[in-house]
Amino acid sequence: MQSKASTVAAYLAELPFERRETIAAIRAVILKNLPKGLEEGMQYGMIGYYVPHSVYPAGYHCDPKQPLPFACLAAQKNYISLYLMTLYGGGEQQAWFVDAWKRAGKKLDMGKCCVRFKRLDDVPLDVVGQAFRRVSLKNYIERCEWVARDAKRGAKKTPSKKKVAKKLAPKKAKGAVQKPASKKPATKRSKAARPAKKKATR
Repeated sequence: MQSKASTVAAYLAELPFERRETIAAIRAVILKNLPKGLEEGMQYGMIGYYVPHSVYPAGYHCDPKQPLPFACLAAQKNYISLYLMTLYGGGEQQAWFVDAWKRAGKKLDMGKCCVRFKRLDDVPLDVVGQAFRRVSLKNYIERCEWVARDAKRGAKKTPSKKKVAKKLAPKKAKGAVQKPASKKPATKRSKAARPAKKKATR
């Protein structure tokens, strides 16, 4: 659920008391463990933690106008979401996070990089803090650049099925229509022409 609030303070003020208290507690842990160089602000209608353009001018490869996202915290309709981009794509960091969360005795409801929960008691705050501390800004930027390069290479090598279908469909359609139309009139004219030539010679 995206908010139109322009500041974090305005975003928090919009929330019901319980949601505001939960998000404020998690936010305090994030800010305490936020890697140097990252900033907090509103991004995509959520509280965002990102690499500012002053540190990484290229920005987010999907939308260079946006600073490179690192994490987001948001109140959704039925739960609270914590998006951790360092977990996206699996790997050692995700494996550690899943294991640490479960070892804390908490139930984990997680997508590719989104952790969902309803109450503050559902969250092992020390694990959240470690998740932010474990990844340096330099390593994160290097990983994002590798993912962006890999995505470009993949797009060039493997065109989508829709693009392939569009290129093939017109050629097949033209061939199917033209062949019967060109042959039938030619055969009719040749049959009519042969008797006429024979009569003329006699």
